[in-house]
Amino acid sequence: MERLNYSEVIQTVLRNHGKNYPNSQTEVQIIFDTERHRHQVLNIGWQELTRVFGCIIYVEIKDGKIWIERDRTEIGVANELVEAGVPKQDIVLDFKAPYRRKFTEFAAS
Repeated sequence: MERLNYSEVIQTVLRNHGKNYPNSQTEVQIIFDTERHRHQVLNIGWQELTRVFGCIIYVEIKDGKIWIERDRTEIGVANELVEAGVPKQDIVLDFKAPYRRKFTEFAAS
């Protein structure tokens, strides 16, 4: 069986989160650094007098595994990656403390 191109799978998943919402005053931006295998979704703009700049999703590929550093979504990027065909043992929930990862369904490191 041919191995998935993880960078392409991540980009597909993140593009779905990169859609701007019509009622929002902020902009959602997606950034792909394919050379260093870093992918992120940002929320940028102004809400009335308040500046908004925040990372919604940040994912890296390290040592052949997908490391989810930040996930502020309801569905969970890891779940979307599994649905796209990525094995759970190739996904690390790095936003969880290392000692807690062993209690998840995903890779500890």
